[in-house]
Amino acid sequence: MDLTRAAWRKSSRSNQNGGACVEVADNLPGVVAVRDSKDPAGPALAFTPAAWRAFVATHSR
Repeated sequence: MDLTRAAWRKSSRSNQNGGACVEVADNLPGVVAVRDSKDPAGPALAFTPAAWRAFVATHSR
């Protein structure tokens, strides 16, 4: 998957002390990508927008 045009932003749920930082890119058509901000060249998870909404809704309670 080509994520070169991804606009990454830190998740509002990330720890502000430098740990547990998750970045999300939701500017690509048909995909929401998630990665560890401490390893930006590492792997990223890819979700459909519907799957990402379901994940966020389930884990934000």
